[in-house]
Amino acid sequence: MTNMSRARVARRIAAGAAYGGGGAGLVGAAAVGLLLAEVRLARRHVGNGTGERVPGAEGTYGRAYDVPGEPPLRLVMLGDSTAAGQGVHRSGQTPGALLASGLAAVAERPVELRNVAQTGAQSDDLDRQVALVLSAGPPAPDICVIMIGANDVTHRMPPTRSVRHLSAAVRRLRTAGAEVVVGTCPDLGTIEPVQQPLRWLARRASRQLAAAQTIGVVEQGGRTVSLGDLLGPEFAANPRELFGPDNYHPSAEGYATAAMAVLPTVCAALGLWPAEEDRPDLTRREGFLPVARAAAEAASEAGTEVTAAMPTGPRGPWALLKRRHRRRVPEPETAAPSS
Repeated sequence: MTNMSRARVARRIAAGAAYGGGGAGLVGAAAVGLLLAEVRLARRHVGNGTGERVPGAEGTYGRAYDVPGEPPLRLVMLGDSTAAGQGVHRSGQTPGALLASGLAAVAERPVELRNVAQTGAQSDDLDRQVALVLSAGPPAPDICVIMIGANDVTHRMPPTRSVRHLSAAVRRLRTAGAEVVVGTCPDLGTIEPVQQPLRWLARRASRQLAAAQTIGVVEQGGRTVSLGDLLGPEFAANPRELFGPDNYHPSAEGYATAAMAVLPTVCAALGLWPAEEDRPDLTRREGFLPVARAAAEAASEAGTEVTAAMPTGPRGPWALLKRRHRRRVPEPETAAPSS
């Protein structure tokens, strides 16, 4: 599917989500029976994203930067098993710990990490997760990172419904005062036990959903980072290094790769990235695009950031597409328990 075609589909899905539309399908109806049969077979091999203990990583990172009277930055992870960190055995290998440690190093401030992500979660669980985050009362967290979408595809949640739940979550968090970065749906076509033709269908569905997620998130004032292609060529080329023992969730190296892609956008959302980095670099094919086109391009390339730019244009809202240089994430120290 070309980026222009993906942009048209993403626009339809996002519009359906915004106006309460029904279930615009991610794949053709004729393929649904085959898809379901292949999904059931694949699930017997890789499971449903549940059943394995996720190491706890909550606490405060970067204690060395502690300044009396200056509170730590607050980072919250929301989403599914990928946001929780399933597939690794040490807390410092989880994406939350990696992001908290990296953010502390850039900001030179301690970072307090909270994780409300749930293994097996679909986008309709975000309402519950956001309620948990906001139940602590003001002030809101400084930054929220959401990773969601894979289970929506494998459980055939209508994409309009998926995007509607994600958009509502971003809107609530942004209204409360938190910055929001969303790692969009990964490329499920890279999972080893999944065979053709499901592999092709899964890749197509994943990228369509990722593009539609991007439109919904950007329209609510959040930023997105594409994880789809990140979990594509790099994971496909190094499956033994970047996938965990279940061949489904990332390994420690895989999570580190994802964290390196997300960290620059987290820092930019908090105003911690160099100002010159926010200007589009034509040599990296960055620039201002209609939001649907930016979303489609981002769904096809690892670590690509999309953020709102101009509210109106000849073809609707515009966005800034950035291909930021990945930041090496430092090895996290053991988190100190939050007080």
